[in-house]
Amino acid sequence: MKQYTAKEVENFLIEEKALNIIDVREVDEVANGKIPGALHIPLVLLEFRMNVLDQSKEYIMVCRSGARSGRATQFLETYGYNVINMTGGMLAWEGKVE
Repeated sequence: MKQYTAKEVENFLIEEKALNIIDVREVDEVANGKIPGALHIPLVLLEFRMNVLDQSKEYIMVCRSGARSGRATQFLETYGYNVINMTGGMLAWEGKVE
């Protein structure tokens, strides 16, 4: 499984790289803030919403600590998606939130 640290993702955003970030946390968790521009798809709904994702794009998966996003990464990889887990999750995130 490919991985980025929270700091690497933050630096990509500072460099204004176009990123496709998916936040798989629950609704109440996201209400406390998410990475700007991240698409919110709770992990329990990912199987039903993966059809909105473009298999030609790269996605960075985010959760609270990195465990759920790791499961999401493995799940999507089995369907041929290009996904990367953000290790440490939002607990390690020091960048801006919306």
